Amino acid sequence: MSLINTSVKPFKATAYRNGQFIEISEESLRGRWSVFVFYPADFTFVCPTELEDLADHYAEFRDLGVEVYGISTDTHFAHKAWHDSSDAIRKVAYPLVGDPTGRITRNFEVMIEEEGLALRGTFLINPEGLIKTAEIHDNGIGRDATELLRKVKAAQYVAKNPGQVCPAKWQEGSATLTPSLDLVGKI
Repeated sequence: MSLINTSVKPFKATAYRNGQFIEISEESLRGRWSVFVFYPADFTFVCPTELEDLADHYAEFRDLGVEVYGISTDTHFAHKAWHDSSDAIRKVAYPLVGDPTGRITRNFEVMIEEEGLALRGTFLINPEGLIKTAEIHDNGIGRDATELLRKVKAAQYVAKNPGQVCPAKWQEGSATLTPSLDLVGKI
């Protein structure tokens, strides 16, 4: 069964953000768009490149009303230690969520059980707590924050414009489509 259009399952977790530990839950997501970015582990190789890329684009996400959450099965203490020791991770101003029990990771179906680590999963959640996009990568394949921003803009456009859809490679301001019988076979 797909996670698309399902509600985020209940969870509670501690995150590291801007020198503090904060508590988050599924209720923390209500009323705003959220992106969950699962990654395998702190102090690794591809992960800091992705988290730094997100940090470099974080202001753009915030301008769209989106909160970003980096999530791994590490503890919030490990996130702080990584933040304090890595120039790339020091740039991260969004919450780094500790999921040492793997509950959130399993809820989003990205747990590698035999390793206790997450696959690279990216999920866009709407203000009502429904999962609108899901993308899962092998851990050797890094993600691109600009493509994620494009998907956020498309999901927000569709949410604000019922009956409209965004075609492939859609960019903000580009033409959209209105599905109808007249379009069948003409695109």
